Amino acid sequence: MARYPSPSRPPKRQRVTLVDIAAAAGVSRGTVSLVLRKSPLVRSATRERVEAALQELGYVYDRGAASLRSGRTSTVGVVICNITNPFYADFASQVDLALEHAGWSSIIANSGESPERQDRILTRMREHGVEGVILVPTADTAEETIRALIRSGLPFLQATRHVLGARTDFVGQDHFNGVRLGVDHLVALGHRHIAFVGGGERHSASAERQAGYRAAMIAHGLAEREQLVVPCVVDPVDASRAILEVLAHRPRPTAAVCFNDHVAYGVVGTLIDQGIRPGRDFAVVGFDDRRDIAFLRPALTTVSIKPQRVAEAAVDLILRRIAAPDEGPERTIISPRLVVRESCGAPHPTAPSRESAG
Repeated sequence: MARYPSPSRPPKRQRVTLVDIAAAAGVSRGTVSLVLRKSPLVRSATRERVEAALQELGYVYDRGAASLRSGRTSTVGVVICNITNPFYADFASQVDLALEHAGWSSIIANSGESPERQDRILTRMREHGVEGVILVPTADTAEETIRALIRSGLPFLQATRHVLGARTDFVGQDHFNGVRLGVDHLVALGHRHIAFVGGGERHSASAERQAGYRAAMIAHGLAEREQLVVPCVVDPVDASRAILEVLAHRPRPTAAVCFNDHVAYGVVGTLIDQGIRPGRDFAVVGFDDRRDIAFLRPALTTVSIKPQRVAEAAVDLILRRIAAPDEGPERTIISPRLVVRESCGAPHPTAPSRESAG
């Protein structure tokens, strides 16, 4: 293994202090402190002079020292099951933004759908002194992981997925009724043989979406022979394999509800490769309503659960739980909407999309 010379270390720069700022601005240290706290007691001219000195000297607030004094870090850990999934990337970004608006910071980590890595991350979060955790649990998360969090006394909530759901705070989508909206729409268009594509991972969201599909099919009087679940991982490549399996089934389905929009990408592309026109020869419904999904051709009909709504509700609940850790568990469920576009035969998306309330 090659060895590389250690870079020369520059001399350590002395941290700029409030005393330095006070001397540069010609005010007292207490006045500088009032400016930093945005106190209305400081006159505008004095505030401007202090802020100019802060900028010129490059003052950086020593949050670590403040945390030692107060025992507070104003930081929330955010553990994401798979940050490469566009929905969860957007969700993490929205959580970070909502925390910033509330004056808090976030530490975001990706477990990569590994329960073992998730456990290590949760341990490190506690070591870094986070005051709460927003957890999107991995598939196959052990119940003991959640029980250990409960025993630790660290405020936390589960988001979008849950383990031991009734015993912890939870914020998520209505997976069950979201899929039912998709099936209801397809049945109203005359489809009877409707497949469900995806949901290969073992977690609550997968189970609830599959249950919503089966319940909707039964509610419409569609027998078991008209139902077809083809599991696949959340990946367009595996979705391509899954839709080929759907097309080979007899009787052949004429429509599919996909586990999410990422799966729908693979389904739509493969249908086109097979000479089957989505929206005309075969109807496709996604789930999530990613921001880019309307630009797919044909534009995708999908169940809309905006990650911003889930993120804002999660931040609101975790901050309330940090302030009141002994309150009983809460569940916040975001209602879905069906956004109808071309992939089920709707007009071109230059016309306004039709949204159905859940």
